[in-house]
Amino acid sequence: MAAPFPVPASSPVDAAGMLAQLQSRLAHADWIGLLEVWGLRLLSALVILAAGLWLSRKVSKALERALLRANVDPMLGSFLRNIAYFAGVIVVAVAALTQIGVPPASLLAVLGAAGLAIGLALKDSLSNFASGVMLILLRPFRAGDYVQIAGLEGEIEQVRVFQTRMRTIDHRIIVLPNSQITTAPIINFTALPRRRVDLIVGVGYDDDLALARETLLAAARDNPRVLDDPAPDVLVSALAESSVNLVLRAWVATPDVLRAKSELLEAIHAGLRNRGLSIPYPQRDLHVYHHGAAPAAGLADLVDDGGP
Repeated sequence: MAAPFPVPASSPVDAAGMLAQLQSRLAHADWIGLLEVWGLRLLSALVILAAGLWLSRKVSKALERALLRANVDPMLGSFLRNIAYFAGVIVVAVAALTQIGVPPASLLAVLGAAGLAIGLALKDSLSNFASGVMLILLRPFRAGDYVQIAGLEGEIEQVRVFQTRMRTIDHRIIVLPNSQITTAPIINFTALPRRRVDLIVGVGYDDDLALARETLLAAARDNPRVLDDPAPDVLVSALAESSVNLVLRAWVATPDVLRAKSELLEAIHAGLRNRGLSIPYPQRDLHVYHHGAAPAAGLADLVDDGGP
């Protein structure tokens, strides 16, 4: 059966003719002119690339120094320096390829398609990157702040593009993805220069509340870490099951919170004991009734004998 579309067979003579034609074109080509045109283009592209990279590095470092002189957070200055450098590299690369002869429209289309593919493949990483940009720009915390994020507490060491490093009090390192930070409540314990310490102290119902209040205020006044303005005060917070609860509210500098709290508790404990005031323990009275049961033997004899 014959083939519906006959395919012409290539003969050795045709192949030899094509090779001879190619050799003829290469022999008559203007290599000097091509070398001059493309050599100059390649040389100019290399010059643009080298000068552009050098200029991008200088501009990014100058931007960081300017931000530091303007008292901008060093973390923000470092982040903006990296962004400026990478933006400069992209611009320089596009300019160098355009000088070679690559059309800018085609180059931008290729970059856009590549960016879309990379974005779909690395959507989680891009989410962390966007969250890192938000943390840098909005700055809910700075390096050195003590924060609570997503139930974790620690001191901020560094905010990176994709992750944030925290150090706990017992020197453990916590690395959090930035996307988890921006979607969780953030409690910054050291953002303000002073904080209020609230101490709840229970005294007995039979104790003198005025004396108890004066004891708590004396402990606050005698502590050098407690600030005079705002002045400390004592309020009754609750009538509990076994005690009257008083709350001491004292303002201290933020770095002194833990030590001030410990010293105040120790002074309050000693002051209450010295003034005869009690710190009652939780207690509950239990009454047991036996309905319809016979009285105990000893109690029955007392009743028969006319006793109480």
